[in-house]
Amino acid sequence: MSEHDTAIVPWWSITKTCLAACTLVLVAGGRLELDRPLAGHRFTLRQLLQHTSGLDCYTEMDAYEAAVEHHADAWSDDELIRQFETQTPLYEPGQGWGYSNFGYFLIRRMIEQTTGMDIERALKALVLGPLGIERSFIARTRADLALSVFGDEDDFHPGWVAHGLLMGPPSEVALFMHRLLTGSLLPPPLRTAMRERRVIEPVPAGRPWQTAGYGLGLMINTAPPLGLSIGHTGQGPDSVSAAYHFPESNPPITVAAFGPTDQQRVAECAVLEEAARLSK
Repeated sequence: MSEHDTAIVPWWSITKTCLAACTLVLVAGGRLELDRPLAGHRFTLRQLLQHTSGLDCYTEMDAYEAAVEHHADAWSDDELIRQFETQTPLYEPGQGWGYSNFGYFLIRRMIEQTTGMDIERALKALVLGPLGIERSFIARTRADLALSVFGDEDDFHPGWVAHGLLMGPPSEVALFMHRLLTGSLLPPPLRTAMRERRVIEPVPAGRPWQTAGYGLGLMINTAPPLGLSIGHTGQGPDSVSAAYHFPESNPPITVAAFGPTDQQRVAECAVLEEAARLSK
């Protein structure tokens, strides 16, 4: 077994793609609906998945930044819900776009309530297991996060990633994205829905993309010379992650990259460079 196979890295927000796939498996089974407003709310599951619900992002709150700076334990679900209930929507559902970790926290809760399983068991049963991803897991403690090759120098509690933080071998991250986007986990209509993107303008500053958009749990961008790239980028206090599939490459390829930095563009550029090399 190679060092690459035994290393452990945080998926960070690539976990959102796994959560989205899990909800779509439940939609396919008739257990959730994409376009019915959630009970007590005006937004739909589709809008939560695509960051068009109007919800703010708790990681932008002063209280979050102060708690993380002082190495506090993560808020409980009850506290997060209390924080969520005090928020004023940024816009009417479907009338804007704004990245929201609050939204994916609610998605995690919805998966758990629908399946009767905690998020790790649900993801393993409905997504990771069927895709042959066997060693990745949800980080629950600082000791879990310290297993990362990047460590946990900032003493960050993984519970602050309220939707759940997957960790595992780099090869599994790439394999997950490749098998999800090329396999048959989801029926064709839902695979299509997952890739229907909301265009993001302007393109986030400093990033390597020519155009940018967001599907259902997927960043859908373009960059020369490979064209379309579908996947997700993630960032935490000690590292970044990126995993992208390039369907227009011949043959289609999927690449993942990780690094000890807080600059998302570093991992994205590494993915693009490696994909260009492999496609030659």
